[in-house]
Amino acid sequence: QLRGRSGRQGDPGRSKFYLALDDDLMRIFGSERMDKVLQTLGLKEGEAITHPWMNKSLETAQKKVEQRNFDIRKQILKYDDVMNDQRKVIFEQRLDIMAQDDVSDTIRDMRHELVDQYVTRHIPPAAYAEQWDAVGLRAQIAGVFDIDLPVDEWAAEEGIADVEIKERVIKAVDEKAAAKSAELGSDLYRQIEKMVLLQTLDHLWREHLVTLEHLRQVIGFRAYGQRDPLNEYKSEAFVLFENMLGRLREGTTGQLMHVELAPPDEQPALQDVELPPMEAHHIDPTTGFDEFEPELAEAD
Repeated sequence: QLRGRSGRQGDPGRSKFYLALDDDLMRIFGSERMDKVLQTLGLKEGEAITHPWMNKSLETAQKKVEQRNFDIRKQILKYDDVMNDQRKVIFEQRLDIMAQDDVSDTIRDMRHELVDQYVTRHIPPAAYAEQWDAVGLRAQIAGVFDIDLPVDEWAAEEGIADVEIKERVIKAVDEKAAAKSAELGSDLYRQIEKMVLLQTLDHLWREHLVTLEHLRQVIGFRAYGQRDPLNEYKSEAFVLFENMLGRLREGTTGQLMHVELAPPDEQPALQDVELPPMEAHHIDPTTGFDEFEPELAEAD
């Protein structure tokens, strides 16, 4: 800064740096040969060292520091690229949702994917009927879709397969969604679908960014296990992203299935808020007085 200020005044100036051999710059990045040479010369404690070798060693140490900082920034950018790729996917999806007036097709696909996920989890395709968790599937459907289906009774039927159970569940939840739309009104329900989808997406994305930041702070410890932290971060971030999309489907569908419009007499009344008194001020730069002061206004 001193050199720059003197240069602006017309003087190119000059700089003199004082550096000790035990400073971090020379101790970590300097040449060990320089320390041995200086010890051989038998210099006294506190004596100034001025030698071309010293300047050369200092330049070499500075180049090593710059290269090290460059490598650190390059590694940070690789981590940022992972987050940036996910950000592009989310922002493209969000812009697509905002451009649509009707997102019912997206909501329907989320419902069907959620049903397929639940049925596959509780009724695996290659499992025997005795291994089916029909009670657990019934409880999960009731909790998310707000509908009680006799899934355990369906599973007890002779010759029934998981595909048929999935079709029955999809038909039931679609009928529930259609009834909810008719109850609230088609136009209003379309607005609610879009609002809930965007709000849930924004909330989960903010949580996902915080989780990725915490992951990046601790992923370096994987190097102790002879594993590349960057590759570990990419795989972990992908799993977290997939989990976020799953929670998006579940959260959006669950809210829309449980949404209810309160009657006007049950809605909380808005309370009047008393605003603080408003005052206007303007300081005259020439006089320093407030032009809006009552005394000055009357004088004018």
